[in-house]
Amino acid sequence: MDRSFSLNDDPEFLFVTAEEEGVRIDKLLTERYPSHSRTYFQHLIENGCVLLNGEPVKKRTVPEEGDEIEVCFQAIPEAFSSLLPEAIPLEIIYEDEHLLAINKPPGMVTHPAPGHWTGTFVNALLAHCSEIAPGTDPLRPGIVHRLDKDTSGILIAAKTLAAHQKLIELFSERKMEKLYLAICAGRPQNRVINASIARHPVHRKEMAVISDGREAITELQVAAFNEQASLVLLKPKTGRTHQIRVHMKHIGCPILGDPVYGPQSSKGGTTRQLLHAYRLEFNHPITGTPLKLTAPIPEDLKLWMRRLCGASLCSTSLANT
Repeated sequence: MDRSFSLNDDPEFLFVTAEEEGVRIDKLLTERYPSHSRTYFQHLIENGCVLLNGEPVKKRTVPEEGDEIEVCFQAIPEAFSSLLPEAIPLEIIYEDEHLLAINKPPGMVTHPAPGHWTGTFVNALLAHCSEIAPGTDPLRPGIVHRLDKDTSGILIAAKTLAAHQKLIELFSERKMEKLYLAICAGRPQNRVINASIARHPVHRKEMAVISDGREAITELQVAAFNEQASLVLLKPKTGRTHQIRVHMKHIGCPILGDPVYGPQSSKGGTTRQLLHAYRLEFNHPITGTPLKLTAPIPEDLKLWMRRLCGASLCSTSLANT
């Protein structure tokens, strides 16, 4: 059976309790997620979006206590009908008839998902564009990549089907040169982090460095530092889920403010992870013209940059990257 989701999706994980043992899996999921119908979960099961201990199941399957269920919520036509345009202001960096690039603020979710059905970039995109590339997922029209909710910075969407297909190719073939800025704990060394990433074996909503995971490579350069923190420039060469955040934790210099992978003792006085998608370089998907797009730096990150190196010195460092 074909699984209709990718490793870049964020599935839900749950373990069967003693009280749930003997209950059909479609009924069990309906009881766990009462906002969704039994028919909806049967649809997910039939399309391979529900796994039991890592394997596809049938709706009549009866799990046992301790079994792990993995659910990847997907759109169905009924869900798509509720996807409405919303007049949410967008800070546009670049736009033509083929694509749109914005500076995503922290706190904005890229596309609708359980718990975030409104107020997303997709809702704003539908209001901004009269027509948008449908893509393969009805809840993600125009989406070719995404940023975590609390990561700010440059986010691109396709306005036409041709641009959508080509942009996805550029990302998958690593022809998008990405530069992120972050404030991390400690002082790392300039290096290339080559550490495979996969789902955490215990905390299933998290990612972790796993020896048999998927290849993940991030280039790191220190731009400024003091006795507590550093401004780092990060160039991910692959696009794994939470890659930069996991890699920075792995080398012992987690990103300040990260609620999952950050310093356990302190958030560094910030309310979100200090990670910003600063620049994206690529050839235009239709015309082939080289594009170099930069997202203005948010105020919380600017404050830390001034603490570490002063505004003028930081500007010089970024200009030389």
